[in-house]
Amino acid sequence: MAEMTRRSGAVAGATMALVLLTAMNFVNYLDRYILPAVQEQVKGDFHLSDDQIGSLTTWFFFAYVLSSPITGWLGDRFPRKPMIVIAALGIAAMNFFTASVHSYMSLNLRHMALGIGEASFGIFAPALLADYFAESRRNTVLTIFNVAIPVGAALGYLAGGTISHSHGWRMAFIASAIPGAVIALLILFLMKEPPRVAVAEKSRTDKGTVMSLLTNKAYLSSILGYAAVTFSLGGISWWMVSFLQRINGYNSSVAGTIMGGITVVCGLGGTVMGGILAQWWSKRTSKALYLVPALSAILAVPPAVLCFFGPKNMTLPALGVAVFLVFLGTGPVNAATLNAVPANLRATAMAGQLFAIHVFGDAFSPKIIGIVSDHSNLRLGLGVTLITFVIASAIFFLGSRYAPALHNDVQEVVAA
Repeated sequence: MAEMTRRSGAVAGATMALVLLTAMNFVNYLDRYILPAVQEQVKGDFHLSDDQIGSLTTWFFFAYVLSSPITGWLGDRFPRKPMIVIAALGIAAMNFFTASVHSYMSLNLRHMALGIGEASFGIFAPALLADYFAESRRNTVLTIFNVAIPVGAALGYLAGGTISHSHGWRMAFIASAIPGAVIALLILFLMKEPPRVAVAEKSRTDKGTVMSLLTNKAYLSSILGYAAVTFSLGGISWWMVSFLQRINGYNSSVAGTIMGGITVVCGLGGTVMGGILAQWWSKRTSKALYLVPALSAILAVPPAVLCFFGPKNMTLPALGVAVFLVFLGTGPVNAATLNAVPANLRATAMAGQLFAIHVFGDAFSPKIIGIVSDHSNLRLGLGVTLITFVIASAIFFLGSRYAPALHNDVQEVVAA
């Protein structure tokens, strides 16, 4: 069996894949942030405490985390395109199903099923993109891919708040299911499966190579730092619309619109600026992919303090600055994770990252904030997130010493 190897910055079909997968990532985050926008209505309908509302995210990530090792294993061994399509269609189906949910347990089960679909896409898509682009280009590519996070979250807040205010919270989920199904079909018909980037004699993924991730300091620093950031960001994202309603007195539509506007403008600005900064800095040092997230986390603390504990007239400007700073690190940290591992472990490495950021991150932060809020107030609950911002910054700074060198080519191995 002959083999053909080609080196370049990207392989055929890369742009189409980036566009379609970014669009699907956008829809994923739109879906995820509808519930925080409507949770005050859900809380009223189901007569729930803040603790119980926070537990919905715990169940979502419980399924997310348990399924990630399986999806990681599948992604390193089988074509990812069909699995991405199945996951996308499954996510759309779960959003349609939400219209018929009439019990708290059913709402939890719906969230668990959604977690499995999102875990699948979240592992397969970045690993597939890494096979399309060279290491030196992945920061830019994953920055573009992650632009979908603030934009999708913003539209989730906006659509959730607006639709629920006029048509009820169930209709918001039905509306979100349609674009996901459409994009899934576009991926099916327009996107190609790329050749896996690997050297043939080293392409086997055995137990020893997987376990090597546990001693890979560059990889561990990336995922653990990201986990600490995710604890903070997940908790803030889940509770901020409720905070604006309870503390600032806005209704659900206005609170969702404000949070959506701040997220899309400041989150998108931070994501793009962070990617540009990391790309420029990476030409001078490979540590940049760790230093940008480190600065992002620590600089977000002062405006976050002002947002949670300052006067009401400072809540929105402080929130905007904090969101901008937090999102500086989203593209670089994902590039750091993929660059820290060999090609044949990328899907497994992404599964490990998803496991870490949710088990140690946002699986429990909304619930913890809810518990603190039930026993005191939401200001103090959100204050918990300040601690993990500091922890994240320290991990990234320490991890920068293990940053691997960056390369300017992409290697394809194609069986002929």
